[in-house]
Amino acid sequence: MRLVKGALAVLATLVLLLGFPLSAAVLVASVATPALATEHRTLFCEGTLPVTGDWRPPFQQQYVVTSGFDPDRFHPVYRQVMAHTGVDLASVPGPSPVLAAADGQVFAVQYDARAGNVVGIDHGGGISTHYAHLAGTPDVRVGQHVVAGQQVGLEGSTGASAGRHLHFEVHVDGDPVDPVPFMAQRGAALTGAPVAPSLPPGTAPDLPADGEGGIGFDLPAPGEPRQDSLHNPPLPIPPGIRELYEQAGLEYAIPWTLLAGIGMAETAHGANTGTSWAGARGLMQFMPATFAAYGVDGDGDGLADITGDADSVHSAANYLTASGVHRGEQGVRDALFAYNHADWYVNDVLYHAEQYGGGLVLGDPLHCRGGTGNPDLPPVTDERVAQMLAFAGAQEGDSYILGAGGPDAWDCSSLTQTAMAQIGITAPRTAQAQRDWLAMGNGFRVPVDQAQPGDLFFFDSYLGPHTIGHVGFVRDPATHTSIEAANPTKGVGHFSYEHALDNTIFEIWRLGNIDDNPTNP
Repeated sequence: MRLVKGALAVLATLVLLLGFPLSAAVLVASVATPALATEHRTLFCEGTLPVTGDWRPPFQQQYVVTSGFDPDRFHPVYRQVMAHTGVDLASVPGPSPVLAAADGQVFAVQYDARAGNVVGIDHGGGISTHYAHLAGTPDVRVGQHVVAGQQVGLEGSTGASAGRHLHFEVHVDGDPVDPVPFMAQRGAALTGAPVAPSLPPGTAPDLPADGEGGIGFDLPAPGEPRQDSLHNPPLPIPPGIRELYEQAGLEYAIPWTLLAGIGMAETAHGANTGTSWAGARGLMQFMPATFAAYGVDGDGDGLADITGDADSVHSAANYLTASGVHRGEQGVRDALFAYNHADWYVNDVLYHAEQYGGGLVLGDPLHCRGGTGNPDLPPVTDERVAQMLAFAGAQEGDSYILGAGGPDAWDCSSLTQTAMAQIGITAPRTAQAQRDWLAMGNGFRVPVDQAQPGDLFFFDSYLGPHTIGHVGFVRDPATHTSIEAANPTKGVGHFSYEHALDNTIFEIWRLGNIDDNPTNP
């Protein structure tokens, strides 16, 4: 067997650090690409990353890291070597509001000749953060309690600064530490990607304990143009029909009001179920060809009947799911447009849904287009696989807590997201979005019998049988062994994904050799 460059080092890493069986280590070394394989730039989904866990980056908008943690940096103002005990971040465009990275109490608001306007926040447990070179008067006072995402000042250039930026420091027990690995280990990697506003305390959606943080976004508001809804207000819903909307909404993790909006727009909830001029039939007005592809048995009688109310409603939910309704607000609009190719129809349905009470789509707020992946993309290299799996494996024994992002507790997708951040890759927060992100060109799907260590597996779980709800890493494909945050009972560790092979959804995807900032694109 011919091993590629760097393979022996990877063998040692996998065997010693991860406790891999030798066969799995050899598999990685023998099939991976050379260490110097071309890196391709990460493709990003539309929208902003949701904030979960206790920590977040100190900017909301996009930014760049202009200078890293360096004990021997040449200072651009003082013109001498001086320790740079933090990272410099510059928002794009700027200046940008500077946000508290976590909950805490303000212990310092002062001016320093070198750091300019500075705010210090004590987060407890010996951890504090420091925000320097702020413009003007900071927005907080000493003794004030702040929450993650609260504005503490404005990015500036006060003190000994060569230009507008935020100097961000993290101290542990009084000593400065490199903020980049510290934040990455807490699910708040400083990658420069824009990040959504932090949710107010107590506003996260109510999910099962084995759920994920980052799930949930409101139905988009109706826009213009509208047509039928301008003169046909939403009608009362017959109790039996509403029950069908609610059942299908629960099964497919979408608001029942969205199905009610379609039912109102199509047949006024069954008042007009005759065959349309185009040939559409039933409560939700399916074309026979579309129903043949997406029709499901909604009432459990063993048949999918285009004229059956339960089958029609559940089939509508199934079609919306297949059309990407869980992929952010734009995904909702795209799914409705697929249902009926008219902008006015999309807005009519959203108007009716809003009047019926709106609701939360249990999906990722990012719009990841999905697709079939990019099989021409070189796979992530063996060294990077080892680094990623070493991080995930090092969390063995940690707890599984919904919404946690490290360093001592995770949910399934925060663990995989943070492991990928260790090798310079910003992935979405949730399992479904990570799969769609790979499918849009950051990776490619592989058959189960061709899985390799470091591949990601996805299957349906807490969101029902039609939506991906779990993700983990393949550890040893020969034994179907995983590295994953499994559930609240098992926590993080080495388990098996064999139990999920027969799920409604089970897929394995290989990460491409991508990087947010490739060195040799």
